[in-house]
Amino acid sequence: MKTAEVLKEHAFLERMVGHWTVAASDMTGDKPWQESVRSLQGIWFVAEGAGEMTDGKQATTILTLGYDSSKSKYVGSWIGSMMDYMWTYEGEIEPSGNVLSLYTRGPAFEGDGLADYREQIAFLDDNARTFTSSVREADGTWKQFMEVKYTRKG
Repeated sequence: MKTAEVLKEHAFLERMVGHWTVAASDMTGDKPWQESVRSLQGIWFVAEGAGEMTDGKQATTILTLGYDSSKSKYVGSWIGSMMDYMWTYEGEIEPSGNVLSLYTRGPAFEGDGLADYREQIAFLDDNARTFTSSVREADGTWKQFMEVKYTRKG
């Protein structure tokens, strides 16, 4: 097995490293969460978030992201203490260079079975980014149902 090397594709993920305040009214209410993102030698990136849900329960999340050169795709996973499903991702950077689109399949929030989802990490500038989640509709379009705002701390 060849040793992984830091590639130009990792630069997008490197922008996430740091400490962030997280706000999403439907998830955090008026109590912002905190997130810390670290790099594993520039190859993998781990984002750990924690805060209080709108129902008053504490929650923790972990997002992992990297670039799989054999697939020419960004890959990752997401787990949260509020659910027992591990989300796995594959995706790519949009032509603007500021948006990473990640695609996954997971439990349908409406009805039974599985649904297709698109999560997008978009940098507004070096100190602000968003994370949006959309579900694929029957006609193939994406319907956004969540937006999380991140502001870099200090």
